[in-house]
Amino acid sequence: MEPRGGRFRRADRLRKPGEFRRVSAEGQRHSGSSFVVLQAISKGASVGVGSRLGVTVSRKVGGAVQRNQVKRRLREWFRRSRNALPPGNDWVVIARPRARALGYAALVTELDRLSGIAGGSGV
Repeated sequence: MEPRGGRFRRADRLRKPGEFRRVSAEGQRHSGSSFVVLQAISKGASVGVGSRLGVTVSRKVGGAVQRNQVKRRLREWFRRSRNALPPGNDWVVIARPRARALGYAALVTELDRLSGIAGGSGV
């Protein structure tokens, strides 16, 4: 179910530390040069439940401006790719220091590959 205006709603986010820990413990891990993608079935997933995203960007990536830019790009990728992702999954994307130098197109290419979108070798 696509939210009106393609917004990144509160229900689309992983917010609690326990949710991040569960995806880390139970999920599949796919690593790239700039990101690590963790994917797990949502707890209590049912038909019609969309995917949710959690983002982790440490200070190793850069200052606040660089970290926020990476987070904005990750959320934009998720908004645009949400319909191609398997429904009922929780995703955690961990940015590595190389992520700050990526343009949006390169970010999309790597995340699509890691998440299995468009014939990628990911999930």
